[in-house]
Amino acid sequence: MNKPLVIGMGEALWDVLPEGRKIGGAPANFAFHAGQAGMDARVVSAVGRDALGDETLLTLQQKGLNTDAVARVDFPTGVVQVTLSEGGIPQYDICEGVAWDNIPFTPALDELARNAQAVCWGSLAQRSEVSRNCIYRFLDAMPSEQGRLKVFDINLRQHFYSIDVIEASCQRANVLKINEEELVIVSELLRLGTPLVEQQCRLLMERFSLDMLVLTCGSNGSYIFTPVETSFRVTPLVQVADTVGAGDSFTATLVADLLKGAPVGVAHEHAVQLAAYVCTQQGAMAEWPEALRL
Repeated sequence: MNKPLVIGMGEALWDVLPEGRKIGGAPANFAFHAGQAGMDARVVSAVGRDALGDETLLTLQQKGLNTDAVARVDFPTGVVQVTLSEGGIPQYDICEGVAWDNIPFTPALDELARNAQAVCWGSLAQRSEVSRNCIYRFLDAMPSEQGRLKVFDINLRQHFYSIDVIEASCQRANVLKINEEELVIVSELLRLGTPLVEQQCRLLMERFSLDMLVLTCGSNGSYIFTPVETSFRVTPLVQVADTVGAGDSFTATLVADLLKGAPVGVAHEHAVQLAAYVCTQQGAMAEWPEALRL
Protein backbone atom coordinates (compact mmCIF):
# COMPACT_ATOMS: atom_id res chain seq x y z
CA MET A 1 0.00 0.00 0.00
CA ASN A 2 1.37 3.40 -1.00
CA LYS A 3 2.18 5.85 1.75
CA PRO A 4 0.28 9.15 1.68
CA LEU A 5 2.22 11.84 -0.18
CA VAL A 6 2.87 14.77 2.17
CA ILE A 7 4.60 18.00 1.12
CA GLY A 8 6.47 20.64 3.10
CA MET A 9 6.68 23.70 0.83
CA GLY A 10 8.82 26.79 1.27
CA GLU A 11 12.12 27.52 3.00
CA ALA A 12 14.89 24.95 3.37
CA LEU A 13 17.85 26.57 5.09
CA TRP A 14 20.52 26.37 7.76
CA ASP A 15 19.79 27.55 11.29
CA VAL A 16 23.02 28.89 12.77
CA LEU A 17 22.52 28.13 16.47
CA PRO A 18 24.86 28.85 19.39
CA GLU A 19 26.10 25.25 19.32
CA GLY A 20 26.59 25.17 15.52
CA ARG A 21 24.81 24.98 12.17
CA LYS A 22 21.77 22.73 11.75
CA ILE A 23 19.51 22.05 8.79
CA GLY A 24 16.08 23.61 9.14
CA GLY A 25 13.31 25.74 7.73
CA ALA A 26 9.75 25.09 8.87
CA PRO A 27 8.58 23.22 5.70
CA ALA A 28 11.71 21.04 5.70
CA ASN A 29 11.23 20.34 9.41
CA PHE A 30 7.58 19.47 8.77
CA ALA A 31 8.52 17.08 5.96
CA PHE A 32 11.17 15.39 8.11
CA HIS A 33 8.70 14.70 10.90
CA ALA A 34 6.00 13.60 8.45
CA GLY A 35 8.53 11.07 7.16
CA GLN A 36 9.21 9.91 10.73
CA ALA A 37 5.44 9.40 11.04
CA GLY A 38 5.44 7.03 8.06
CA MET A 39 4.43 9.38 5.26
CA ASP A 40 6.00 9.69 1.80
CA ALA A 41 7.41 13.10 2.72
CA ARG A 42 8.84 15.54 0.17
CA VAL A 43 10.43 18.96 0.44
CA VAL A 44 9.54 21.58 -2.17
CA SER A 45 12.12 24.35 -1.99
CA ALA A 46 15.27 25.70 -3.65
CA VAL A 47 18.95 25.78 -2.79
CA GLY A 48 21.88 27.50 -4.43
CA ARG A 49 24.40 26.09 -6.87
CA ASP A 50 26.95 26.35 -4.09
CA ALA A 51 28.71 24.12 -1.58
CA LEU A 52 26.06 24.85 1.04
CA GLY A 53 23.39 23.79 -1.45
CA ASP A 54 25.22 20.49 -1.98
CA GLU A 55 25.41 20.04 1.80
CA THR A 56 21.70 20.86 2.17
CA LEU A 57 20.63 18.19 -0.30
CA LEU A 58 22.99 15.60 1.15
CA THR A 59 21.87 16.32 4.72
CA LEU A 60 18.16 16.14 3.85
CA GLN A 61 18.74 12.87 1.99
CA GLN A 62 20.65 11.46 4.95
CA LYS A 63 17.63 12.30 7.09
CA GLY A 64 15.47 10.20 4.79
CA LEU A 65 13.86 12.97 2.77
CA ASN A 66 13.14 12.89 -0.94
CA THR A 67 14.75 16.01 -2.45
CA ASP A 68 13.66 15.58 -6.08
CA ALA A 69 11.51 18.72 -5.75
CA VAL A 70 14.30 20.88 -4.34
CA ALA A 71 15.44 23.08 -7.23
CA ARG A 72 18.99 24.38 -7.82
CA VAL A 73 18.91 28.11 -8.60
CA ASP A 74 21.40 30.95 -9.10
CA PHE A 75 20.96 32.41 -5.62
CA PRO A 76 22.81 31.56 -2.39
CA THR A 77 21.48 28.84 -0.11
CA GLY A 78 19.53 30.31 2.80
CA VAL A 79 21.01 30.85 6.26
CA VAL A 80 19.31 32.07 9.44
CA GLN A 81 21.08 33.32 12.55
CA VAL A 82 19.23 31.90 15.57
CA THR A 83 19.68 33.13 19.13
CA LEU A 84 17.94 31.50 22.07
CA SER A 85 16.45 33.13 25.16
CA GLU A 86 17.02 31.65 28.63
CA GLY A 87 13.88 29.58 28.12
CA GLY A 88 15.13 28.19 24.81
CA ILE A 89 12.81 30.40 22.71
CA PRO A 90 14.40 31.14 19.31
CA GLN A 91 14.83 34.58 17.72
CA TYR A 92 15.63 34.68 14.01
CA ASP A 93 17.68 36.92 11.73
CA ILE A 94 16.65 35.77 8.26
CA CYS A 95 18.81 36.62 5.23
CA GLU A 96 17.01 37.89 2.12
CA GLY A 97 17.58 37.32 -1.61
CA VAL A 98 18.33 33.63 -1.15
CA ALA A 99 17.50 30.45 -3.03
CA TRP A 100 14.19 29.65 -1.32
CA ASP A 101 12.93 33.10 -2.34
CA ASN A 102 13.13 31.82 -5.92
CA ILE A 103 11.34 28.44 -6.04
CA PRO A 104 10.33 27.76 -9.67
CA PHE A 105 7.01 26.14 -10.58
CA THR A 106 7.59 23.21 -12.93
CA PRO A 107 5.53 20.48 -14.62
CA ALA A 108 6.94 18.07 -12.03
CA LEU A 109 5.53 20.24 -9.22
CA ASP A 110 2.17 20.33 -10.97
CA GLU A 111 2.15 16.53 -11.00
CA LEU A 112 3.23 16.39 -7.36
CA ALA A 113 0.41 18.75 -6.38
CA ARG A 114 -2.22 16.60 -8.07
CA ASN A 115 -1.10 13.54 -6.09
CA ALA A 116 -0.47 15.15 -2.71
CA GLN A 117 -2.64 14.12 0.23
CA ALA A 118 -1.38 16.98 2.38
CA VAL A 119 0.72 20.11 2.03
CA CYS A 120 1.99 22.51 4.67
CA TRP A 121 3.29 26.01 3.93
CA GLY A 122 3.78 29.29 5.79
CA SER A 123 3.99 33.01 5.21
CA LEU A 124 7.77 33.39 5.21
CA ALA A 125 8.48 31.93 1.75
CA GLN A 126 5.80 34.24 0.36
CA ARG A 127 7.95 37.33 0.99
CA SER A 128 9.12 37.07 -2.65
CA GLU A 129 6.84 37.10 -5.69
CA VAL A 130 8.54 34.11 -7.32
CA SER A 131 8.08 31.70 -4.44
CA ARG A 132 4.66 33.13 -3.55
CA ASN A 133 3.38 32.49 -7.08
CA CYS A 134 4.89 28.99 -7.03
CA ILE A 135 3.12 28.18 -3.76
CA TYR A 136 -0.23 29.47 -5.05
CA ARG A 137 0.05 27.53 -8.31
CA PHE A 138 0.85 24.37 -6.34
CA LEU A 139 -2.12 24.88 -4.01
CA ASP A 140 -4.47 25.65 -6.90
CA ALA A 141 -3.35 22.51 -8.74
CA MET A 142 -3.90 20.30 -5.68
CA PRO A 143 -7.38 18.75 -5.58
CA SER A 144 -9.67 19.86 -2.77
CA GLU A 145 -11.75 16.76 -2.21
CA GLN A 146 -12.55 15.42 1.24
CA GLY A 147 -9.56 14.10 3.12
CA ARG A 148 -6.84 16.20 1.51
CA LEU A 149 -5.22 18.62 3.93
CA LYS A 150 -4.02 22.08 2.94
CA VAL A 151 -2.35 23.37 6.09
CA PHE A 152 -1.38 27.03 6.40
CA ASP A 153 1.07 27.07 9.33
CA ILE A 154 1.22 30.84 9.40
CA ASN A 155 4.69 31.27 11.01
CA LEU A 156 4.86 35.08 11.09
CA ARG A 157 8.53 36.05 11.08
CA GLN A 158 9.95 39.58 11.54
CA HIS A 159 8.24 41.86 8.99
CA PHE A 160 7.89 39.19 6.29
CA TYR A 161 4.10 39.08 6.03
CA SER A 162 1.12 41.17 4.96
CA ILE A 163 -2.64 41.08 5.22
CA ASP A 164 -2.81 40.12 1.52
CA VAL A 165 -0.54 37.09 2.04
CA ILE A 166 -2.50 36.00 5.11
CA GLU A 167 -5.86 36.27 3.37
CA ALA A 168 -4.72 34.61 0.14
CA SER A 169 -3.29 31.64 2.02
CA CYS A 170 -6.28 31.29 4.37
CA GLN A 171 -8.55 31.23 1.33
CA ARG A 172 -6.56 28.31 -0.10
CA ALA A 173 -6.27 26.41 3.18
CA ASN A 174 -8.67 24.07 4.94
CA VAL A 175 -6.52 23.97 8.11
CA LEU A 176 -4.95 26.99 9.82
CA LYS A 177 -2.25 26.61 12.48
CA ILE A 178 -1.46 29.70 14.51
CA ASN A 179 0.05 30.53 17.88
CA GLU A 180 -1.33 32.90 20.48
CA GLU A 181 1.00 35.79 19.57
CA GLU A 182 0.17 35.43 15.89
CA LEU A 183 -3.55 35.31 16.69
CA VAL A 184 -3.30 38.77 18.27
CA ILE A 185 -1.64 40.16 15.13
CA VAL A 186 -4.05 38.47 12.73
CA SER A 187 -7.09 39.53 14.77
CA GLU A 188 -5.94 43.14 14.55
CA LEU A 189 -5.11 42.96 10.84
CA LEU A 190 -8.44 41.34 9.97
CA ARG A 191 -10.39 43.44 12.50
CA LEU A 192 -12.14 40.48 14.06
CA GLY A 193 -13.57 42.78 16.71
CA THR A 194 -13.49 40.51 19.76
CA PRO A 195 -10.90 39.91 22.50
CA LEU A 196 -12.19 36.39 23.16
CA VAL A 197 -9.72 33.82 21.87
CA GLU A 198 -12.15 31.03 20.94
CA GLN A 199 -14.45 33.51 19.25
CA GLN A 200 -11.51 34.87 17.24
CA CYS A 201 -10.65 31.34 16.14
CA ARG A 202 -14.20 30.50 15.15
CA LEU A 203 -14.58 33.79 13.28
CA LEU A 204 -11.46 32.91 11.28
CA MET A 205 -12.89 29.47 10.55
CA GLU A 206 -16.14 30.98 9.37
CA ARG A 207 -14.56 33.73 7.29
CA PHE A 208 -12.29 31.34 5.40
CA SER A 209 -14.46 28.18 5.46
CA LEU A 210 -11.80 26.26 7.38
CA ASP A 211 -12.32 22.67 8.48
CA MET A 212 -9.91 23.02 11.39
CA LEU A 213 -7.97 25.64 13.32
CA VAL A 214 -5.03 24.71 15.54
CA LEU A 215 -4.04 27.21 18.22
CA THR A 216 -0.83 26.64 20.16
CA CYS A 217 -0.24 28.56 23.39
CA GLY A 218 3.26 27.44 24.37
CA SER A 219 3.41 26.17 27.93
CA ASN A 220 -0.29 26.99 28.36
CA GLY A 221 -1.44 24.17 26.11
CA SER A 222 -3.01 23.92 22.67
CA TYR A 223 -6.46 23.81 21.10
CA ILE A 224 -7.92 22.24 18.00
CA PHE A 225 -11.20 23.67 16.82
CA THR A 226 -13.44 22.01 14.24
CA PRO A 227 -17.01 22.95 13.32
CA VAL A 228 -18.31 20.34 15.80
CA GLU A 229 -15.70 20.01 18.56
CA THR A 230 -12.99 21.62 20.63
CA SER A 231 -9.95 19.67 21.77
CA PHE A 232 -7.61 21.03 24.46
CA ARG A 233 -4.37 19.42 25.61
CA VAL A 234 -1.99 20.50 28.36
CA THR A 235 1.64 21.05 27.36
CA PRO A 236 3.82 18.46 29.16
CA LEU A 237 6.52 19.75 31.50
CA VAL A 238 9.92 18.81 30.08
CA GLN A 239 13.54 19.94 30.35
CA VAL A 240 13.77 22.24 27.31
CA ALA A 241 16.94 22.15 25.20
CA ASP A 242 15.42 24.43 22.57
CA THR A 243 12.01 24.82 20.93
CA VAL A 244 13.28 25.01 17.34
CA GLY A 245 11.15 22.72 15.19
CA ALA A 246 8.73 21.72 17.96
CA GLY A 247 5.77 23.40 16.26
CA ASP A 248 6.66 21.77 12.94
CA SER A 249 6.81 18.34 14.59
CA PHE A 250 3.39 19.03 16.15
CA THR A 251 1.90 19.88 12.76
CA ALA A 252 3.47 16.92 10.99
CA THR A 253 2.31 14.45 13.64
CA LEU A 254 -1.21 15.84 13.57
CA VAL A 255 -1.39 15.70 9.77
CA ALA A 256 0.00 12.17 9.58
CA ASP A 257 -2.38 10.85 12.24
CA LEU A 258 -5.39 12.49 10.59
CA LEU A 259 -4.41 10.96 7.24
CA LYS A 260 -4.23 7.58 9.02
CA GLY A 261 -7.80 8.11 10.23
CA ALA A 262 -7.13 8.93 13.89
CA PRO A 263 -9.81 10.91 15.78
CA VAL A 264 -8.93 14.57 16.37
CA GLY A 265 -8.35 14.09 20.12
CA VAL A 266 -6.03 11.12 19.61
CA ALA A 267 -4.05 12.93 16.90
CA HIS A 268 -3.87 16.01 19.12
CA GLU A 269 -2.48 14.07 22.09
CA HIS A 270 0.17 12.40 19.94
CA ALA A 271 1.18 15.76 18.45
CA VAL A 272 1.56 17.28 21.92
CA GLN A 273 3.71 14.41 23.18
CA LEU A 274 5.93 14.47 20.11
CA ALA A 275 6.44 18.25 20.23
CA ALA A 276 7.36 18.00 23.90
CA TYR A 277 9.98 15.38 23.05
CA VAL A 278 11.47 17.58 20.31
CA CYS A 279 11.83 20.39 22.87
CA THR A 280 14.16 18.14 24.87
CA GLN A 281 16.48 17.74 21.86
CA GLN A 282 18.81 20.24 20.19
CA GLY A 283 17.87 21.22 16.64
CA ALA A 284 14.69 20.82 14.66
CA MET A 285 15.05 17.31 13.19
CA ALA A 286 15.27 14.97 16.16
CA GLU A 287 14.62 11.33 15.31
CA TRP A 288 11.57 9.86 17.01
CA PRO A 289 11.97 7.28 19.77
CA GLU A 290 10.09 4.03 19.20
CA ALA A 291 7.73 4.82 22.09
CA LEU A 292 6.28 7.77 20.15
CA ARG A 293 5.79 5.96 16.85
CA LEU A 294 2.18 4.96 16.23
